[in-house]
Amino acid sequence: MGAPRLLHVGIKDVSFGEGITVIEPANLYGCTIGDGAFIGPFVEIQRGATIGKGTRVQSHTFVCEGVSIGDECFIAHGVMFVNDLFKAGGASRDPADWNKTTIGSRVSIGSGATILPVTICDDVVIGAGAVVTRNITKPGIYMGSPARFHRAVRP
Repeated sequence: MGAPRLLHVGIKDVSFGEGITVIEPANLYGCTIGDGAFIGPFVEIQRGATIGKGTRVQSHTFVCEGVSIGDECFIAHGVMFVNDLFKAGGASRDPADWNKTTIGSRVSIGSGATILPVTICDDVVIGAGAVVTRNITKPGIYMGSPARFHRAVRP
Protein backbone atom coordinates (compact mmCIF):
# COMPACT_ATOMS: atom_id res chain seq x y z
CA MET A 1 0.00 0.00 0.00
CA GLY A 2 1.15 3.48 -0.85
CA ALA A 3 1.04 6.50 1.37
CA PRO A 4 -1.32 9.33 0.45
CA ARG A 5 0.00 12.68 -0.67
CA LEU A 6 -0.98 15.03 2.16
CA LEU A 7 -1.51 18.67 1.34
CA HIS A 8 -1.74 21.18 4.15
CA VAL A 9 -3.32 24.46 3.15
CA GLY A 10 -4.59 26.29 6.20
CA ILE A 11 -4.04 29.96 5.40
CA LYS A 12 -1.76 30.69 2.46
CA ASP A 13 -1.25 33.71 0.17
CA VAL A 14 -4.28 35.60 1.53
CA SER A 15 -4.67 39.38 1.29
CA PHE A 16 -6.20 40.42 4.62
CA GLY A 17 -7.69 43.81 5.47
CA GLU A 18 -7.66 45.18 9.02
CA GLY A 19 -9.49 43.63 11.98
CA ILE A 20 -10.18 40.20 10.49
CA THR A 21 -11.25 37.23 12.61
CA VAL A 22 -10.62 33.69 11.34
CA ILE A 23 -11.64 30.68 13.43
CA GLU A 24 -9.45 27.67 12.65
CA PRO A 25 -9.47 25.19 11.12
CA ALA A 26 -10.07 27.03 7.86
CA ASN A 27 -8.68 26.69 4.34
CA LEU A 28 -8.07 30.12 2.86
CA TYR A 29 -5.74 30.40 -0.11
CA GLY A 30 -5.11 33.02 -2.75
CA CYS A 31 -8.20 35.02 -1.76
CA THR A 32 -8.92 38.55 -0.51
CA ILE A 33 -10.69 39.23 2.80
CA GLY A 34 -11.93 42.79 3.49
CA ASP A 35 -11.65 44.85 6.69
CA GLY A 36 -13.62 43.61 9.68
CA ALA A 37 -14.68 40.32 8.09
CA PHE A 38 -15.36 37.18 10.13
CA ILE A 39 -14.54 33.70 8.82
CA GLY A 40 -15.92 30.78 10.84
CA PRO A 41 -14.41 27.32 11.30
CA PHE A 42 -14.37 24.67 8.56
CA VAL A 43 -14.69 27.31 5.84
CA GLU A 44 -12.88 27.04 2.51
CA ILE A 45 -12.30 30.13 0.41
CA GLN A 46 -10.44 29.43 -2.80
CA ARG A 47 -8.01 31.33 -4.99
CA GLY A 48 -9.36 34.50 -6.56
CA ALA A 49 -12.45 34.74 -4.32
CA THR A 50 -13.18 38.08 -2.62
CA ILE A 51 -14.97 38.67 0.69
CA GLY A 52 -16.11 42.26 1.32
CA LYS A 53 -15.73 44.53 4.34
CA GLY A 54 -17.70 43.52 7.41
CA THR A 55 -18.95 40.30 5.83
CA ARG A 56 -19.50 37.23 8.04
CA VAL A 57 -18.96 33.75 6.60
CA GLN A 58 -20.22 31.11 9.04
CA SER A 59 -18.94 27.55 9.51
CA HIS A 60 -18.87 24.80 6.87
CA THR A 61 -19.27 27.19 3.95
CA PHE A 62 -17.49 26.68 0.61
CA VAL A 63 -16.57 29.71 -1.50
CA CYS A 64 -15.02 28.59 -4.79
CA GLU A 65 -12.88 30.39 -7.34
CA GLY A 66 -14.66 33.19 -9.17
CA VAL A 67 -16.92 34.26 -6.29
CA SER A 68 -17.06 37.89 -5.18
CA ILE A 69 -19.10 38.73 -2.08
CA GLY A 70 -19.87 42.38 -1.27
CA ASP A 71 -19.73 44.37 1.95
CA GLU A 72 -21.78 43.75 5.10
CA CYS A 73 -23.09 40.36 3.94
CA PHE A 74 -24.05 37.40 6.10
CA ILE A 75 -23.31 33.94 4.71
CA ALA A 76 -24.86 31.37 7.06
CA HIS A 77 -23.68 27.86 7.90
CA GLY A 78 -23.15 25.33 5.11
CA VAL A 79 -23.67 27.62 2.12
CA MET A 80 -22.22 26.18 -1.10
CA PHE A 81 -21.12 28.27 -4.06
CA VAL A 82 -20.79 26.44 -7.40
CA ASN A 83 -18.64 27.56 -10.33
CA ASP A 84 -18.77 24.49 -12.62
CA LEU A 85 -22.07 23.70 -14.36
CA PHE A 86 -20.78 20.37 -15.78
CA LYS A 87 -21.29 21.60 -19.37
CA ALA A 88 -19.44 18.57 -20.77
CA GLY A 89 -21.41 16.14 -18.61
CA GLY A 90 -18.96 16.05 -15.72
CA ALA A 91 -16.63 18.13 -13.61
CA SER A 92 -14.13 20.24 -15.55
CA ARG A 93 -10.54 20.64 -14.43
CA ASP A 94 -10.13 23.62 -16.77
CA PRO A 95 -10.71 26.98 -15.02
CA ALA A 96 -11.75 28.42 -18.40
CA ASP A 97 -14.94 26.35 -18.06
CA TRP A 98 -15.79 27.78 -14.63
CA ASN A 99 -18.25 30.65 -14.20
CA LYS A 100 -18.25 33.68 -11.91
CA THR A 101 -20.64 34.65 -9.13
CA THR A 102 -21.13 38.20 -7.88
CA ILE A 103 -22.97 38.86 -4.63
CA GLY A 104 -23.90 42.49 -3.89
CA SER A 105 -23.67 44.24 -0.53
CA ARG A 106 -25.99 43.66 2.43
CA VAL A 107 -26.99 40.21 1.16
CA SER A 108 -27.94 37.50 3.65
CA ILE A 109 -27.81 33.87 2.53
CA GLY A 110 -29.48 31.27 4.76
CA SER A 111 -28.01 27.98 5.93
CA GLY A 112 -27.70 25.22 3.38
CA ALA A 113 -28.34 27.44 0.36
CA THR A 114 -26.67 26.60 -2.94
CA ILE A 115 -25.62 29.47 -5.18
CA LEU A 116 -24.92 28.65 -8.83
CA PRO A 117 -22.95 31.11 -11.01
CA VAL A 118 -25.22 34.16 -10.84
CA THR A 119 -25.29 37.84 -9.99
CA ILE A 120 -27.28 38.90 -6.92
CA CYS A 121 -28.00 42.61 -6.41
CA ASP A 122 -27.69 44.51 -3.11
CA ASP A 123 -30.22 44.10 -0.28
CA VAL A 124 -31.35 40.53 -0.90
CA VAL A 125 -32.22 37.74 1.54
CA ILE A 126 -31.87 34.15 0.33
CA GLY A 127 -33.82 31.68 2.46
CA ALA A 128 -32.29 28.60 4.08
CA GLY A 129 -31.98 25.69 1.68
CA ALA A 130 -32.73 27.80 -1.40
CA VAL A 131 -31.08 27.03 -4.73
CA VAL A 132 -30.29 30.18 -6.70
CA THR A 133 -30.17 29.31 -10.41
CA ARG A 134 -30.81 32.74 -11.99
CA ASN A 135 -29.61 36.30 -11.55
CA ILE A 136 -31.46 38.32 -8.91
CA THR A 137 -31.86 41.96 -9.96
CA LYS A 138 -34.58 43.12 -7.54
CA PRO A 139 -34.02 43.52 -3.77
CA GLY A 140 -36.22 41.27 -1.66
CA ILE A 141 -36.59 37.87 -0.06
CA TYR A 142 -36.11 34.77 -2.23
CA MET A 143 -36.90 31.20 -1.21
CA GLY A 144 -37.20 27.71 -2.62
CA SER A 145 -35.65 25.53 -5.28
CA PRO A 146 -35.28 27.20 -7.61
CA ALA A 147 -35.27 30.39 -5.56
CA ARG A 148 -38.17 32.70 -6.38
CA PHE A 149 -39.16 36.17 -5.20
CA HIS A 150 -41.28 35.97 -2.05
CA ARG A 151 -41.71 39.57 -0.95
CA ALA A 152 -39.99 42.92 -0.61
CA VAL A 153 -37.65 43.55 2.30
CA ARG A 154 -39.20 45.80 4.93
CA PRO A 155 -37.41 49.14 5.42
